Amino acid sequence: MGNRSANTLNRGFTLLELLVVIVIIGLLAAYVGPKYFSQLGKSEVTIAKAQIEAFEKALDTYRLDVGHYPTSEEGLAALLVKPAAAANWNGPYLKKNVPLDPWGHAYVYKVPGTKTEFDILSYGKDGQPGGSGEDTDITNN
Repeated sequence: MGNRSANTLNRGFTLLELLVVIVIIGLLAAYVGPKYFSQLGKSEVTIAKAQIEAFEKALDTYRLDVGHYPTSEEGLAALLVKPAAAANWNGPYLKKNVPLDPWGHAYVYKVPGTKTEFDILSYGKDGQPGGSGEDTDITNN
């Protein structure tokens, strides 16, 4: 019984069966992949909004101590290093250095702001003003 008879078929997959499976896997990846990567872009926008909110809270604390928001020239760095004109500075107001936005660009800080006393914004994925989708500007307004 240890010898195989000539009538026994070899078990295995043919090249055609393997190609069909690979095509099916490719079609599934093509369908699922874009949906997954669009969710990744949404998470970066959420991170940027959360960072802007943290800057707002730190800036409000700075204002309570100093009496005014940092100037555009002082920027968000005033939350970490005492500006020369800030007599009652009691920082640092952030636990870590000012982070870049999720796309690796610096946040823009402007005083006065367009609708509020200051603007903090990220220009989105493209790093340019305006845009749509992931390139949309994210701001505190």
